[in-house]
Amino acid sequence: MDLLENYKKAWDNQPEEVSKFSELEIYKLAHSKSSSIVKWIFIIGILEFVVLNSMYFFVDMDEAYAEYKKIGLENFIHYSQILAYVIIFYFLGMFYLNYKKISTSDSTRVLMKKIIKTRKTVRNYVIFNLSYMALIMFIVMAAEINLKFEDLNTKQILLIVLLTLVLTLVILGGLWLFYQLLYGILLRKLNRNYKEIAKLDRIN
Repeated sequence: MDLLENYKKAWDNQPEEVSKFSELEIYKLAHSKSSSIVKWIFIIGILEFVVLNSMYFFVDMDEAYAEYKKIGLENFIHYSQILAYVIIFYFLGMFYLNYKKISTSDSTRVLMKKIIKTRKTVRNYVIFNLSYMALIMFIVMAAEINLKFEDLNTKQILLIVLLTLVLTLVILGGLWLFYQLLYGILLRKLNRNYKEIAKLDRIN
Protein backbone atom coordinates (compact mmCIF):
# COMPACT_ATOMS: atom_id res chain seq x y z
CA MET A 1 0.00 0.00 0.00
CA ASP A 2 1.17 3.52 -0.71
CA LEU A 3 2.96 5.19 2.20
CA LEU A 4 0.81 8.29 1.84
CA GLU A 5 -2.33 6.16 2.17
CA ASN A 6 -0.96 4.64 5.39
CA TYR A 7 -0.40 8.12 6.80
CA LYS A 8 -3.94 9.13 5.86
CA LYS A 9 -5.55 6.12 7.57
CA ALA A 10 -3.47 6.60 10.68
CA TRP A 11 -4.35 10.30 10.69
CA ASP A 12 -8.11 9.60 10.45
CA ASN A 13 -7.97 7.35 13.52
CA GLN A 14 -5.80 9.56 15.73
CA PRO A 15 -6.94 11.63 18.71
CA GLU A 16 -7.73 15.27 17.98
CA GLU A 17 -4.75 16.60 19.94
CA VAL A 18 -2.25 14.97 17.59
CA SER A 19 -4.18 15.50 14.34
CA LYS A 20 -2.30 18.70 13.54
CA PHE A 21 1.02 16.91 13.80
CA SER A 22 -0.23 14.11 11.54
CA GLU A 23 -1.55 16.65 9.05
CA LEU A 24 1.90 18.24 8.86
CA GLU A 25 3.53 14.86 8.31
CA ILE A 26 1.11 14.04 5.49
CA TYR A 27 1.75 17.43 3.88
CA LYS A 28 5.51 16.95 4.09
CA LEU A 29 5.26 13.52 2.48
CA ALA A 30 2.96 14.78 -0.30
CA HIS A 31 5.28 17.75 -0.84
CA SER A 32 8.33 15.48 -1.05
CA LYS A 33 6.60 13.15 -3.51
CA SER A 34 5.46 16.07 -5.68
CA SER A 35 8.99 17.47 -5.77
CA SER A 36 10.40 14.05 -6.71
CA ILE A 37 7.83 13.58 -9.51
CA VAL A 38 8.56 16.99 -11.03
CA LYS A 39 12.30 16.29 -10.83
CA TRP A 40 11.73 13.09 -12.83
CA ILE A 41 9.69 15.01 -15.40
CA PHE A 42 12.71 17.26 -15.90
CA ILE A 43 15.15 14.32 -16.07
CA ILE A 44 12.97 12.43 -18.57
CA GLY A 45 12.65 15.58 -20.69
CA ILE A 46 16.45 15.83 -20.87
CA LEU A 47 16.86 12.12 -21.65
CA GLU A 48 14.17 12.30 -24.34
CA PHE A 49 15.92 15.23 -26.00
CA VAL A 50 19.31 13.48 -25.93
CA VAL A 51 17.99 10.12 -27.18
CA LEU A 52 15.88 11.56 -30.01
CA ASN A 53 18.70 13.79 -31.21
CA SER A 54 21.16 10.90 -31.02
CA MET A 55 19.10 9.20 -33.74
CA TYR A 56 20.65 11.62 -36.22
CA PHE A 57 23.83 9.57 -35.95
CA PHE A 58 21.97 6.55 -37.34
CA VAL A 59 20.05 8.32 -40.12
CA ASP A 60 21.48 9.59 -43.38
CA MET A 61 20.63 13.27 -42.90
CA ASP A 62 22.44 14.30 -46.10
CA GLU A 63 19.98 12.24 -48.10
CA ALA A 64 17.04 13.69 -46.17
CA TYR A 65 18.23 17.29 -46.71
CA ALA A 66 18.83 16.55 -50.40
CA GLU A 67 15.18 15.53 -50.65
CA TYR A 68 14.07 18.67 -48.80
CA LYS A 69 16.16 20.77 -51.19
CA LYS A 70 14.60 19.05 -54.19
CA ILE A 71 11.08 19.99 -53.06
CA GLY A 72 12.12 23.51 -52.02
CA LEU A 73 11.93 23.07 -48.25
CA GLU A 74 15.61 23.18 -47.30
CA ASN A 75 15.42 26.63 -45.68
CA PHE A 76 12.05 25.96 -44.08
CA ILE A 77 13.25 22.74 -42.45
CA HIS A 78 16.47 24.41 -41.29
CA TYR A 79 14.81 27.41 -39.64
CA SER A 80 11.85 25.46 -38.29
CA GLN A 81 14.26 23.07 -36.55
CA ILE A 82 16.09 26.01 -34.98
CA LEU A 83 12.77 27.41 -33.75
CA ALA A 84 11.74 23.98 -32.47
CA TYR A 85 14.98 23.64 -30.50
CA VAL A 86 14.45 27.07 -28.95
CA ILE A 87 10.93 26.11 -27.87
CA ILE A 88 12.05 22.71 -26.56
CA PHE A 89 14.83 24.34 -24.50
CA TYR A 90 12.21 26.75 -23.16
CA PHE A 91 10.07 23.82 -21.98
CA LEU A 92 13.08 22.06 -20.45
CA GLY A 93 13.87 25.28 -18.62
CA MET A 94 10.27 25.43 -17.39
CA PHE A 95 10.50 21.82 -16.18
CA TYR A 96 13.59 22.73 -14.17
CA LEU A 97 12.05 25.92 -12.76
CA ASN A 98 8.88 24.03 -11.80
CA TYR A 99 11.00 21.53 -9.91
CA LYS A 100 12.96 24.24 -8.09
CA LYS A 101 9.79 26.17 -7.18
CA ILE A 102 7.91 23.11 -5.93
CA SER A 103 10.89 21.99 -3.85
CA THR A 104 10.81 25.32 -1.97
CA SER A 105 7.02 25.66 -1.57
CA ASP A 106 5.98 26.29 2.05
CA SER A 107 2.17 26.28 1.93
CA THR A 108 -0.56 24.04 0.57
CA ARG A 109 -2.09 26.73 -1.64
CA VAL A 110 1.25 27.66 -3.22
CA LEU A 111 2.12 24.01 -3.78
CA MET A 112 -1.28 23.36 -5.39
CA LYS A 113 -0.79 26.27 -7.81
CA LYS A 114 2.66 25.01 -8.79
CA ILE A 115 1.38 21.48 -9.37
CA ILE A 116 -1.31 22.89 -11.69
CA LYS A 117 1.34 24.91 -13.52
CA THR A 118 3.54 21.82 -13.92
CA ARG A 119 0.67 19.81 -15.42
CA LYS A 120 -0.07 22.61 -17.88
CA THR A 121 3.60 22.84 -18.86
CA VAL A 122 3.81 19.11 -19.63
CA ARG A 123 0.51 19.21 -21.53
CA ASN A 124 1.68 22.16 -23.66
CA TYR A 125 5.03 20.44 -24.29
CA VAL A 126 3.30 17.31 -25.61
CA ILE A 127 0.88 19.38 -27.73
CA PHE A 128 3.81 21.32 -29.24
CA ASN A 129 5.74 18.19 -30.19
CA LEU A 130 2.72 16.50 -31.77
CA SER A 131 1.67 19.68 -33.59
CA TYR A 132 5.19 20.28 -34.93
CA MET A 133 5.39 16.73 -36.26
CA ALA A 134 1.97 17.04 -37.95
CA LEU A 135 2.89 20.44 -39.45
CA ILE A 136 6.14 19.12 -40.96
CA MET A 137 4.43 16.10 -42.47
CA PHE A 138 1.66 18.10 -44.13
CA ILE A 139 4.03 20.77 -45.44
CA VAL A 140 6.28 18.10 -46.94
CA MET A 141 3.20 16.50 -48.50
CA ALA A 142 2.07 19.82 -49.98
CA ALA A 143 5.56 20.47 -51.37
CA GLU A 144 5.73 17.00 -52.94
CA ILE A 145 2.33 17.50 -54.59
CA ASN A 146 3.32 20.97 -55.81
CA LEU A 147 6.54 19.61 -57.34
CA LYS A 148 4.72 16.85 -59.26
CA PHE A 149 1.42 18.68 -59.75
CA GLU A 150 1.59 18.59 -63.56
CA ASP A 151 2.06 14.81 -63.55
CA LEU A 152 -0.71 14.03 -61.05
CA ASN A 153 -4.43 13.75 -61.57
CA THR A 154 -7.08 14.55 -58.98
CA LYS A 155 -7.42 10.93 -57.87
CA GLN A 156 -3.68 10.61 -57.28
CA ILE A 157 -3.58 13.86 -55.30
CA LEU A 158 -6.48 12.71 -53.11
CA LEU A 159 -4.72 9.37 -52.58
CA ILE A 160 -1.49 11.12 -51.50
CA VAL A 161 -3.45 13.34 -49.09
CA LEU A 162 -5.29 10.33 -47.66
CA LEU A 163 -2.11 8.29 -47.22
CA THR A 164 -0.36 11.24 -45.57
CA LEU A 165 -3.32 11.71 -43.23
CA VAL A 166 -3.31 8.04 -42.24
CA LEU A 167 0.48 7.98 -41.78
CA THR A 168 0.32 11.17 -39.71
CA LEU A 169 -2.40 9.74 -37.47
CA VAL A 170 -0.40 6.53 -36.97
CA ILE A 171 2.80 8.40 -36.11
CA LEU A 172 1.02 10.88 -33.84
CA GLY A 173 -0.82 8.02 -32.15
CA GLY A 174 2.49 6.27 -31.52
CA LEU A 175 4.04 9.47 -30.16
CA TRP A 176 1.00 10.09 -27.94
CA LEU A 177 1.36 6.60 -26.46
CA PHE A 178 5.08 7.27 -26.03
CA TYR A 179 4.34 10.46 -24.09
CA GLN A 180 1.66 8.71 -22.06
CA LEU A 181 4.29 6.17 -21.03
CA LEU A 182 6.91 8.85 -20.30
CA TYR A 183 4.81 11.51 -18.61
CA GLY A 184 1.31 10.09 -18.12
CA ILE A 185 2.19 7.90 -15.15
CA LEU A 186 4.06 10.73 -13.43
CA LEU A 187 1.24 13.20 -14.08
CA ARG A 188 -1.35 10.81 -12.63
CA LYS A 189 0.75 10.47 -9.49
CA LEU A 190 1.13 14.24 -9.34
CA ASN A 191 -2.63 14.61 -9.72
CA ARG A 192 -3.23 12.23 -6.80
CA ASN A 193 -0.87 14.30 -4.68
CA TYR A 194 -2.74 17.43 -5.72
CA LYS A 195 -6.04 15.91 -4.52
CA GLU A 196 -4.53 14.93 -1.18
CA ILE A 197 -3.06 18.39 -0.66
CA ALA A 198 -6.41 19.93 -1.65
CA LYS A 199 -8.11 17.86 1.09
CA LEU A 200 -5.63 19.21 3.65
CA ASP A 201 -6.29 22.74 2.43
CA ARG A 202 -10.08 22.32 2.84
CA ILE A 203 -9.63 20.95 6.34
CA ASN A 204 -7.55 23.98 7.27
